[in-house]
Amino acid sequence: MCKQWKAELSERELLTLVATSYGSFRVAISLLGGWRYLALAFGDNDAYCRVAAALRQWDFRGVGIQHFMGYPYAIAGVSLLTHLSIISSLGLVSGVAAAVSAFLVARLFGTRVAACFALTNFAWLQTSFLGGSEPLAVALGMGAFLSFRRGRPLLAALLGALATTVRPLMFFILAGIAFALLRERRYVKLVLAAALSVGVGLLYIWPLMHYFGDPFLTIRSYTSRDFGAANVPGPHGHLFGWPFHGIIAGTILYPAPLSNLILSFSWIALVAAGAAAMFSRNLREFWKDNVAEAVFCGFYLLAIFCYDYVIWARGSFMRFSISVLPFVFFALLRWLPKDRRVFWGLATLVPVLAAFSSRGIHSLFHFL
Repeated sequence: MCKQWKAELSERELLTLVATSYGSFRVAISLLGGWRYLALAFGDNDAYCRVAAALRQWDFRGVGIQHFMGYPYAIAGVSLLTHLSIISSLGLVSGVAAAVSAFLVARLFGTRVAACFALTNFAWLQTSFLGGSEPLAVALGMGAFLSFRRGRPLLAALLGALATTVRPLMFFILAGIAFALLRERRYVKLVLAAALSVGVGLLYIWPLMHYFGDPFLTIRSYTSRDFGAANVPGPHGHLFGWPFHGIIAGTILYPAPLSNLILSFSWIALVAAGAAAMFSRNLREFWKDNVAEAVFCGFYLLAIFCYDYVIWARGSFMRFSISVLPFVFFALLRWLPKDRRVFWGLATLVPVLAAFSSRGIHSLFHFL
């Protein structure tokens, strides 16, 4: 019996675990007011829904654009095709993208890595099941890397460009693909991939230029938002600074409950440990064979550790790290659990905690 539980997870069991985690999450949020109520109040979903509604009607009057629009485009497209409401389409896009992401991570790095990725991170579970842009960005990003590994750089570039319209740091996927093609001297593919990426970018910025007069509106919003007196960016308003400066300064300037600090710093330590493990001797051949992923990983990790908006640098680190977590868990593979019972326990318990955490962990104690 013990040997049976030590057997490697199959992809079918992995997807069953993801479905189980979804069920656990839905049961928990039903005790907190229901999915629709929590989804509208969670994160940036209200803003995403307003932009998606404007895109579906192609009427931007009175709409403020602050976030990258790839996710609202997907929501509007699904709503148009299925005739579902905008909020239901938001949940459908995130949920399907989360399942696809787990499957693609399994294809890239194995099922144990995929299970740890899909079942442990509160922010991932919340954005997967309440709605958020990260699942779509990860699905497109992992699809890009799998396509590149299989010798389809143009498809990889297309998926990477689409991922960039969802989350801006996914641009490092395109940088990785370009560097790998340049290193392999595949100049024709490099030019075609660059043209394809630029084409996606031009299509993306055309409505911004036409209706708002600023093709870089969503880029500028990350450095010029007015946060108000209580929500000031870093001391100098810089988006990036010295490594760990924003994390340390934010912890000092914005006190947080002990439970929040423990959770945040646990993930910071985990990602830092994974980053250190990436330099181990047994991974050198992997990085040599997958240069595009090495470039993405290096720049993405540097970006999140150097992120300097102190109000978010620590508190949102768990969410910021999502896109690079498959690589972190892969680097830590030898230390990941092998007993499948652990993953079933995670799929049952962690989503419940994540659901209560979406309202503040104090809500769990209040409920109990």
